[in-house]
Amino acid sequence: MNRACLIGNLTKDPELSTTTSGLSVCKFTLAVSRRFQSADGSREADFLPIIVWKAQAENCAKYLKKGNRAAVVGTIQTRSYDAQDGSKRYVTEIIADEVQFLSSRESIAEQSAEDDAPAPRFDRSERRAELKPVDEDLPF
Repeated sequence: MNRACLIGNLTKDPELSTTTSGLSVCKFTLAVSRRFQSADGSREADFLPIIVWKAQAENCAKYLKKGNRAAVVGTIQTRSYDAQDGSKRYVTEIIADEVQFLSSRESIAEQSAEDDAPAPRFDRSERRAELKPVDEDLPF
């Protein structure tokens, strides 16, 4: 089984191009944070190249920008090519089947600001009264 599910942020604006046969292809890099922090307390990230085809490629180019958060589901593909210096180069890419636009960098900043604000307080006795069942409403 070859399946990758990733959530991360775009490192730069997507690049849209068209093949000679007329298919749209969009390329971008997704920065995905690793699960655990390193010994110094920082969190490392992997920078994964994403390839999207056809109509979804056009949507990605239209709606995604640097810093946007996106979820990608696809397959991992490795290919090789001969470089100009004659050496063989290997590239590992994610060929996206699905891309979901999660949020923009601006909305993440706004959310962080809201998280720093104190949470609204409410009277617990009022909440309990709302949750109390009324016997006449029960069908049995």
